[in-house]
Amino acid sequence: MTKLQLENSEMFVGIDFTNHKRVNEILEQQQNCFLLYPGKNSFNLSVRESSAINSFVGDTPSLFLLDGTWPCARKMLKLSKNLQKLKRVSFDNNIKSKFIFKQQPDAFCLSTIESVYTVLNLLKKADFEHCDTKDFLLPFEKMMEYQLDYILNPNNERYSATANKEILPKVKYKVNPQRSVIFEGEGS
Repeated sequence: MTKLQLENSEMFVGIDFTNHKRVNEILEQQQNCFLLYPGKNSFNLSVRESSAINSFVGDTPSLFLLDGTWPCARKMLKLSKNLQKLKRVSFDNNIKSKFIFKQQPDAFCLSTIESVYTVLNLLKKADFEHCDTKDFLLPFEKMMEYQLDYILNPNNERYSATANKEILPKVKYKVNPQRSVIFEGEGS
Protein backbone atom coordinates (compact mmCIF):
# COMPACT_ATOMS: atom_id res chain seq x y z
CA MET A 1 0.00 0.00 0.00
CA THR A 2 2.85 2.38 0.83
CA LYS A 3 4.51 1.78 -2.52
CA LEU A 4 1.29 2.68 -4.32
CA GLN A 5 1.29 6.06 -2.58
CA LEU A 6 4.91 6.86 -3.43
CA GLU A 7 6.10 7.86 -6.85
CA ASN A 8 9.63 6.80 -7.71
CA SER A 9 9.70 3.96 -5.20
CA GLU A 10 10.69 0.33 -5.48
CA MET A 11 9.69 -2.66 -3.42
CA PHE A 12 11.85 -5.70 -2.73
CA VAL A 13 10.54 -8.83 -1.05
CA GLY A 14 12.80 -10.87 1.17
CA ILE A 15 14.48 -11.15 4.53
CA ASP A 16 18.23 -10.94 3.81
CA PHE A 17 19.18 -8.24 1.29
CA THR A 18 22.94 -8.64 1.64
CA ASN A 19 23.28 -10.10 -1.87
CA HIS A 20 20.20 -8.53 -3.42
CA LYS A 21 21.27 -7.25 -6.84
CA ARG A 22 18.98 -4.19 -7.12
CA VAL A 23 19.42 -3.11 -3.48
CA ASN A 24 23.20 -3.24 -3.93
CA GLU A 25 22.96 -1.30 -7.21
CA ILE A 26 21.11 1.50 -5.43
CA LEU A 27 23.62 1.47 -2.57
CA GLU A 28 26.52 1.71 -5.05
CA GLN A 29 24.93 4.37 -7.29
CA GLN A 30 23.52 6.67 -4.62
CA GLN A 31 25.72 8.52 -2.16
CA ASN A 32 22.90 9.45 0.18
CA CYS A 33 21.23 6.21 1.30
CA PHE A 34 19.50 5.97 4.64
CA LEU A 35 17.49 3.47 6.64
CA LEU A 36 14.31 4.55 8.41
CA TYR A 37 14.80 2.71 11.66
CA PRO A 38 14.97 3.87 15.29
CA GLY A 39 18.19 3.83 17.25
CA LYS A 40 20.27 5.91 19.61
CA ASN A 41 22.57 7.10 16.81
CA SER A 42 19.85 7.82 14.28
CA PHE A 43 19.35 11.25 12.75
CA ASN A 44 16.10 12.40 14.36
CA LEU A 45 14.11 14.46 11.85
CA SER A 46 11.76 15.72 14.58
CA VAL A 47 14.39 17.70 16.45
CA ARG A 48 16.58 19.01 13.63
CA GLU A 49 16.50 22.39 11.96
CA SER A 50 15.67 22.63 8.26
CA SER A 51 19.26 23.44 7.32
CA ALA A 52 20.59 20.41 9.23
CA ILE A 53 18.05 18.11 7.56
CA ASN A 54 18.82 19.42 4.09
CA SER A 55 22.55 19.12 4.70
CA PHE A 56 22.25 15.61 6.11
CA VAL A 57 20.03 14.07 3.41
CA GLY A 58 21.71 15.80 0.45
CA ASP A 59 20.25 16.33 -3.01
CA THR A 60 18.75 12.97 -4.01
CA PRO A 61 18.52 10.64 -1.02
CA SER A 62 17.32 7.05 -1.08
CA LEU A 63 15.43 5.98 1.99
CA PHE A 64 15.14 2.27 2.75
CA LEU A 65 12.16 1.01 4.79
CA LEU A 66 11.83 -2.38 6.42
CA ASP A 67 8.17 -3.26 6.02
CA GLY A 68 7.01 -6.06 8.26
CA THR A 69 6.22 -6.86 11.85
CA TRP A 70 8.74 -5.50 14.35
CA PRO A 71 10.28 -8.96 14.90
CA CYS A 72 10.54 -9.45 11.13
CA ALA A 73 12.08 -5.98 10.62
CA ARG A 74 14.68 -6.71 13.31
CA LYS A 75 15.50 -9.99 11.57
CA MET A 76 15.81 -8.25 8.19
CA LEU A 77 18.24 -5.75 9.68
CA LYS A 78 20.19 -8.44 11.52
CA LEU A 79 20.65 -10.50 8.35
CA SER A 80 21.15 -7.67 5.83
CA LYS A 81 24.79 -6.67 6.30
CA ASN A 82 24.52 -3.98 3.61
CA LEU A 83 21.57 -2.26 5.31
CA GLN A 84 23.31 -2.39 8.70
CA LYS A 85 25.95 -0.02 7.31
CA LEU A 86 23.44 2.70 6.40
CA LYS A 87 22.96 5.85 8.43
CA ARG A 88 19.65 5.69 10.24
CA VAL A 89 16.88 8.25 10.15
CA SER A 90 14.13 8.37 12.76
CA PHE A 91 11.50 10.66 14.23
CA ASP A 92 9.79 11.27 17.53
CA ASN A 93 6.27 9.98 17.43
CA ASN A 94 3.56 11.59 19.49
CA ILE A 95 0.55 9.90 17.88
CA LYS A 96 -0.91 6.43 18.29
CA SER A 97 -1.10 4.15 15.31
CA LYS A 98 -4.46 3.89 13.62
CA PHE A 99 -3.61 0.37 12.48
CA ILE A 100 -6.33 -1.15 14.61
CA PHE A 101 -5.82 -4.75 13.47
CA LYS A 102 -2.13 -5.01 14.15
CA GLN A 103 -0.51 -5.54 17.50
CA GLN A 104 2.50 -3.27 17.92
CA PRO A 105 5.24 -3.51 20.57
CA ASP A 106 4.02 -0.17 21.94
CA ALA A 107 1.11 2.16 21.21
CA PHE A 108 3.46 4.73 19.65
CA CYS A 109 4.79 2.26 17.03
CA LEU A 110 3.38 3.10 13.61
CA SER A 111 2.64 1.08 10.50
CA THR A 112 4.94 1.59 7.53
CA ILE A 113 2.52 3.87 5.70
CA GLU A 114 1.98 5.99 8.84
CA SER A 115 5.75 6.25 9.32
CA VAL A 116 6.29 7.34 5.71
CA TYR A 117 3.49 9.89 6.08
CA THR A 118 5.21 11.27 9.18
CA VAL A 119 8.63 11.42 7.49
CA LEU A 120 7.20 13.13 4.40
CA ASN A 121 5.54 15.76 6.58
CA LEU A 122 8.76 16.35 8.53
CA LEU A 123 10.66 16.74 5.25
CA LYS A 124 7.98 19.14 4.01
CA LYS A 125 8.33 21.16 7.20
CA ALA A 126 12.09 21.32 6.55
CA ASP A 127 11.30 22.57 3.01
CA PHE A 128 13.03 19.53 1.53
CA GLU A 129 9.98 17.67 0.22
CA HIS A 130 7.08 19.32 -1.63
CA CYS A 131 4.57 16.51 -2.13
CA ASP A 132 0.92 16.68 -1.18
CA THR A 133 0.21 14.37 1.76
CA LYS A 134 -3.39 15.42 2.35
CA ASP A 135 -4.84 12.12 1.06
CA PHE A 136 -1.74 9.99 1.59
CA LEU A 137 -3.36 7.86 4.31
CA LEU A 138 -6.73 7.56 2.56
CA PRO A 139 -6.16 3.99 1.22
CA PHE A 140 -4.98 2.96 4.68
CA GLU A 141 -8.04 4.51 6.33
CA LYS A 142 -10.35 2.86 3.76
CA MET A 143 -8.70 -0.49 4.45
CA MET A 144 -9.43 -0.05 8.18
CA GLU A 145 -13.06 0.81 7.42
CA TYR A 146 -13.41 -2.23 5.16
CA GLN A 147 -11.90 -4.56 7.75
CA LEU A 148 -14.14 -3.23 10.50
CA ASP A 149 -17.20 -3.61 8.31
CA TYR A 150 -16.12 -7.13 7.39
CA ILE A 151 -15.90 -8.13 11.04
CA LEU A 152 -18.76 -6.20 12.60
CA ASN A 153 -21.44 -6.07 9.87
CA PRO A 154 -23.98 -8.91 10.27
CA ASN A 155 -25.06 -8.38 6.64
CA ASN A 156 -21.61 -9.40 5.42
CA GLU A 157 -21.68 -12.93 3.96
CA ARG A 158 -18.59 -13.91 5.98
CA TYR A 159 -19.90 -12.51 9.25
CA SER A 160 -19.59 -14.96 12.12
CA ALA A 161 -21.90 -14.40 15.07
CA THR A 162 -19.68 -16.61 17.25
CA ALA A 163 -16.42 -14.75 16.51
CA ASN A 164 -14.86 -12.61 19.23
CA LYS A 165 -16.18 -9.12 18.47
CA GLU A 166 -14.86 -7.42 21.56
CA ILE A 167 -13.28 -4.10 20.62
CA LEU A 168 -10.50 -3.38 23.07
CA PRO A 169 -8.83 -0.05 23.72
CA LYS A 170 -5.37 -0.10 22.15
CA VAL A 171 -3.67 0.40 25.53
CA LYS A 172 -4.87 -3.06 26.59
CA TYR A 173 -3.68 -5.03 23.61
CA LYS A 174 -0.60 -6.50 25.28
CA VAL A 175 -2.59 -7.89 28.20
CA ASN A 176 -4.58 -10.28 26.01
CA PRO A 177 -2.25 -12.15 23.62
CA GLN A 178 -5.18 -13.55 21.60
CA ARG A 179 -6.02 -11.82 18.34
CA SER A 180 -8.86 -9.36 18.88
CA VAL A 181 -10.25 -6.32 17.14
CA ILE A 182 -8.31 -3.45 18.63
CA PHE A 183 -9.87 -0.08 18.09
CA GLU A 184 -8.76 3.39 19.12
CA GLY A 185 -11.97 5.37 19.45
CA GLU A 186 -12.50 9.10 19.52
CA GLY A 187 -12.75 9.22 23.31
CA SER A 188 -9.65 7.08 24.00
